[in-house]
Amino acid sequence: MGYDLVIVANRLPVDRVEQSDGSVTWRPSPGGLVSAVEPVMRANDGVWVGWPGGTEQDLEPFEADGLSLHPMSMTAEEVEGHYEGFSNGTLWPLYHDLVAKPEFHREWWDSYVEVNQRFAETAAELANEGALVWVHDYQLQLVPQMLRELRPDLRIGFYLHIPFPPAELFQQLPWRRQLLEGLLGADLVGFQLPGGAGNFVRLVRQRVGHKTHRDLVYLPDGRTVRAAAFPISIDTKGFEELAQSPEVTARAKEIRSALGDPRKIFLGIDRLDYTKGIYARLRAYAELLHDGHLDVEDAVFVQVAVPSREQVEEYQRLRDETDRLVGRINGDLGRIGRPAISYLHSSYPREEMAALYRAADIMVVTPYRDGMNLVAKEYVACRYDDQGALVLSEFAGAADELRQAWLVNPYDINGMKTALREAFEADEKELAKRMRAMRRTVTSHDVTAWAESFMSELAQVRDSHGKALRPS
Repeated sequence: MGYDLVIVANRLPVDRVEQSDGSVTWRPSPGGLVSAVEPVMRANDGVWVGWPGGTEQDLEPFEADGLSLHPMSMTAEEVEGHYEGFSNGTLWPLYHDLVAKPEFHREWWDSYVEVNQRFAETAAELANEGALVWVHDYQLQLVPQMLRELRPDLRIGFYLHIPFPPAELFQQLPWRRQLLEGLLGADLVGFQLPGGAGNFVRLVRQRVGHKTHRDLVYLPDGRTVRAAAFPISIDTKGFEELAQSPEVTARAKEIRSALGDPRKIFLGIDRLDYTKGIYARLRAYAELLHDGHLDVEDAVFVQVAVPSREQVEEYQRLRDETDRLVGRINGDLGRIGRPAISYLHSSYPREEMAALYRAADIMVVTPYRDGMNLVAKEYVACRYDDQGALVLSEFAGAADELRQAWLVNPYDINGMKTALREAFEADEKELAKRMRAMRRTVTSHDVTAWAESFMSELAQVRDSHGKALRPS
């Protein structure tokens, strides 16, 4: 059976859940990508190709909540080489401004090539004549070209969810040309920000030698590739409705009460990743307490650190460092029943996240580098009362849109302290003015608008031989 739309991503949009009787069920994964792409898949006879996690082999295609899913298996060696190795040990730090040092191992690269080839072959088998294939993210950057060689009749789109680095960093990669050529297999290459698209076009001109003009690359075979920014967003309406629900409203009150009803609650919610700037953020907050600008009697910092890549040594070390820092700050500055920092190393469902957003007065999002950062947008969506403050790193993609946040350089501890104080002391009138403007942005540019803009752009590419895409 073939499909008119094939979504190719590293992960499936569902998580595996083992029941007490040993049976396996699938639960929809949280995340904006699923909610954005799902209606387009339903309207266009689509299938989603991805890895369900784990190392089970011989997985069969299945349906979950009416979506056709095609699971890809990985061996333990491939998880180590392709996923933990090249994707997250080489590309992730390189694309995030070398916040950590990338490692370059030839055997990791070999594994990355093999897994990408298998994804491309599967997509080629599943796609109907002239179908549209949308490939996602840094783990699969070779798929577009591999797929193009197998199926030149397809329209292929690629979207990078993380930043795309400047030439000075990208050029360190021993396989730089192969990755650029891999992406050039697509008709449309999407990035979070115009800077990423510009970096890509510049590198193609310098390193591959193709002629370019603005956002277009001209290939020798007559094809034209467009590189453009499509800033991703969230299900704004869904978050706002959730935030207004009686359950979330009651839970937000419970959270404030459990924290001792402080005057102001600061909140950070991040994957425990070295790019997120958690350590520097907590240091800045601790210094404000130490200097007497804030007091644990009327302020608390809630930091949720969602477990991430726990098998990787770098992440284990980061967890240990963060645990020690929180313990030291609470030991030095906390009082009985009044910790300076309420630290939670756990993941939470969407309802609990919405309750935290409703309970928090000041959201602190200070990554060293982030493709977008949807937490910042989720917080804004949940503040239907036009109150609350957002302190946001200027190195998060969201800073391009949420200009009314208190923008900070996360490497500047003193600057971060000033912004936290200003947000703490701002009056309701100023908070409402800033929040209203940010809410207008996330309402008009939601995740549906993002998916539709990418899809309609891709549907127009090489239209002479492709099927028309039906809107969601």
